[in-house]
Amino acid sequence: MQCGVLLEVNDLSVAYPSRHGIFYAVDKVSLTVNRGEILGIVGESGAGKSTVGNAVTQLLSPPGYVSGGEAYLDGVQLTSLSREAMRKVRGKDIGFIFQDPMTSLNPLFTIEEQMIETMVTNLGINKATAAVRAVELLASVGIPEPEIRIKQYPHQFSGGMRQRVVIAIALSTDPKLIIADEPTTALDVSIQDQILQLIQTLCKERNVGCVLVTHDMGVVASVTDRVAVMYRGQLMEIGETEQVLRQPKHEYTKSLISAVPRGDKKFDRFPLVTYIESVDTEKQPIDVKTHWLGKALETVDYDGPILSVNNIDLKFATNNAFFKANRTYVHALKNISFHVNKGETFGLVGESGSGKSTIARAVTGLYPPDKGDIIFEGLSLMSLKDEKARMPLRRQMQMVFQNPYSSLNPRMRVADIIAEPMLFHGLVDSKTQAHSIVRDLVSHVGLAANAVNKFPHEFSGGQRQRISIARALATRPRLLICDEPTSALDVSVQAQILNLLKDLQKELQLTMIFISHDLPVIRQMCDRIGVLKHGDMVEITETEQLFTHAEHEYTRRLIELMPIFAQSESTATPA
Repeated sequence: MQCGVLLEVNDLSVAYPSRHGIFYAVDKVSLTVNRGEILGIVGESGAGKSTVGNAVTQLLSPPGYVSGGEAYLDGVQLTSLSREAMRKVRGKDIGFIFQDPMTSLNPLFTIEEQMIETMVTNLGINKATAAVRAVELLASVGIPEPEIRIKQYPHQFSGGMRQRVVIAIALSTDPKLIIADEPTTALDVSIQDQILQLIQTLCKERNVGCVLVTHDMGVVASVTDRVAVMYRGQLMEIGETEQVLRQPKHEYTKSLISAVPRGDKKFDRFPLVTYIESVDTEKQPIDVKTHWLGKALETVDYDGPILSVNNIDLKFATNNAFFKANRTYVHALKNISFHVNKGETFGLVGESGSGKSTIARAVTGLYPPDKGDIIFEGLSLMSLKDEKARMPLRRQMQMVFQNPYSSLNPRMRVADIIAEPMLFHGLVDSKTQAHSIVRDLVSHVGLAANAVNKFPHEFSGGQRQRISIARALATRPRLLICDEPTSALDVSVQAQILNLLKDLQKELQLTMIFISHDLPVIRQMCDRIGVLKHGDMVEITETEQLFTHAEHEYTRRLIELMPIFAQSESTATPA
């Protein structure tokens, strides 16, 4: 071991045997992490980024195994430890922050119980001391009212707040090494900034090493000391962050960096990673006058905004007591008003819990407002009291959800998933006709023809999101609501999906509400933006006006916290 080196990985290979032979998810990768250093690992989905961390900690999913190489932590060879010995190392010396907090938190136990168990088991302290420390940790990662929230269960937290809990648990044992696998994917810029500063402070003050796996180049540029670039299991390039991002040597690194959404200026399209030709095919333009999807363009005798939200309020009961005086509520939306014009993309930004997704669900009728009105093409949704009257409008408003894993039925084939809304709304005469249209839709979103016969688990995250888009288009909607549609995707797949949405909007004259915490993406996608803070709409303005001359202090703060990724001339997005 070298002086100062905490983690050393030498020629690490990870193999997955299959009936087609052996697939190497990681192929002879070597890297080091020094004490007090943050090493970023970047690359596309399937590059092997997460597999490196899983191999080091012996958390590989079967039938994967380490087929060669070694890994040392502070002089101890990890790859030769027994499972019992490795379990002790993982608990005390290595803190692991997983991407999906729902899979790493037990839904049957309170946050307090899970945090106390971790500290009592690994630190040997008593429960009372652990309880006090648990509250302090929750406060340090930005959980409001930690004394109250710690008594709650995981399902009572938002996605971003669950991720903060997972980070607090990972830090609770004072580890030597932190492996953070996409720790800020579900977090808005302000909480992301808190978490990254927390990790940076921990590394500097306690000499903790960190492996930060991410697809966010802004995060890499902001916090990492060195960065490793991976592609298809191999290490393409490794070096000081400034050198790799500003003057990349490998052609793949140059191509990957060029695909990062720009936060400083707006372009018509997102550039694609061109190092190796994309697996997904580029969609072909359609003639909307003759195409089945073009029937959504039938004229409606209304010239105003396609959607008007007027002074809506929405509260959620946190204690639904029998006596009304004892009930308590969270005021999720407070007197919200905005409109969306035909053919435009209206963005919604704000921190976790600000009300972005709640607005989307209110517009689609999933959360009926307590007061106010929502008008779609001149028709008041609040005046429609029964579900039968609402059904035609539900067909006109469709959503693309953040997580394509949970929004697609794993037991249904793609053909049936996409055909289901057409059959439900009576848009086709038969299942045969529906499946004919499905094949066209699948092709139109850039998937191969044989995709219709497969199940969701047979696709990558980006491909699953394309399936979700095809399903949303199946009802020929006039309004498409995209709720964080690319937050879990790497930059290359994100560029493909966002270009697809831009093309569909232009061809089909779609109107979109685009919800995201990724401000560079919002700048590239939206015409106007509404900024939410704790249920209040604090500002609505044109996109470029907001990014260059924001009026509200809160908006300016969000923009200042946006991770800046300054591209060099050799990798800059072409105008």
